[in-house]
Amino acid sequence: MKLAKRAMMLLSIVVLVGMICVGSYAQEVSIPEEVAESAGELALTYIDSAATYLGQGIVYILNLITGDRVSTDLEKPVGYLALITGLLLVFGVIEFARKIIWIGIIVGWALLIIRIVLDALRV
Repeated sequence: MKLAKRAMMLLSIVVLVGMICVGSYAQEVSIPEEVAESAGELALTYIDSAATYLGQGIVYILNLITGDRVSTDLEKPVGYLALITGLLLVFGVIEFARKIIWIGIIVGWALLIIRIVLDALRV
């Protein structure tokens, strides 16, 4: 049973990453002007780039569904929430930390869904 759950989680992660890759394939790419100098800056730049690409892919898919009603201002928040959600799914080993992180994830997604609905209704 535990093996089936892990296989299903791995399959869902692969499908999610595949959908995001296909969705972000049509996105325009902007190259930053400044160059990171230290290892810390490189790591933060990598995380920011990953979150940006994830957000662009998810917003692209949401715009396909809603007919371009989701604002592109949501790319970074959606990307960071998707990145944190993915990390939670991959590294969800410690039970106590998972509960605390899940609270933040649920609040974040709820606020994001409210923003998307408000954008879609043009309120």
